[in-house]
Amino acid sequence: MPDRPNLIYCYDGSFDGLLCCVFESYEKREIPADIFSPDTEQTVLLPQREIVTDPVKSARVLASIPQKMGNDALDFVRHAYLTCLPRKELSILLFLRMGFSYGPRVMNMLADDVVNTLLKAVKHLTNEAHLLKGFLRFSVFNGALAAEIEPKNLVLPLLAPHFRERYPEERFLIYDRTHAMALIYQPYRSKIISADDFQMPEPDEEERSFRELWRLFYRTIEVRGRHNPKCRMSHMPKRYWSCMTEFSAERSTGKKQELPGGQKLLDGPRL
Repeated sequence: MPDRPNLIYCYDGSFDGLLCCVFESYEKREIPADIFSPDTEQTVLLPQREIVTDPVKSARVLASIPQKMGNDALDFVRHAYLTCLPRKELSILLFLRMGFSYGPRVMNMLADDVVNTLLKAVKHLTNEAHLLKGFLRFSVFNGALAAEIEPKNLVLPLLAPHFRERYPEERFLIYDRTHAMALIYQPYRSKIISADDFQMPEPDEEERSFRELWRLFYRTIEVRGRHNPKCRMSHMPKRYWSCMTEFSAERSTGKKQELPGGQKLLDGPRL
């Protein structure tokens, strides 16, 4: 049995770096108490070990996952890495150790706490990505499409194939405020990059007019007698509203905007 030392692994936050943590765990025959990325708030006093990302080691672990557990397990681990699950790194390491022991049937071990926790986190990720395919609102800036989102999970890798297929001849950008990352696409080429301190440009007159037309459509399409805020929020969660044109007022106006049912928004978010 591997030891459970009071030791923290520290890695660079990359998927390859996490795979190197798995390699280290097997090489040293130990399971760390936790795994920290550069973004982890460190409040423990346990000793720490820096795990250097080694492409050779990460490639060995990566190749072994489909060999030992199947391709579904590899996709599952890749998705788990994108979730907002607290301490996801340790859960992924424990899952992989189980998978190397039990093989493909680890995917069906739903009664296990580690598997069940990761499964719920991945479901939350895929549900959020699915919702954002409909809730994302593009604006036009100098002939290119641009949008902002505030997801809990790192959904850009899941959104990229959908919007590449939907707008193959367009140029577009999707900015993730939460993770300060951006998906940039130009015909048949795309890339996800870090984008700290990014701000959208101010919309021109034509863009503001189209936004107002969309708000007008949203306000007038509703059947007032059937207004049901709870139903709307169940299908369109309120935490997505800050990036949706129909729920936001222009930055420059500073005015209140009426919403169906008498609700109001003050000083809409940056679009």
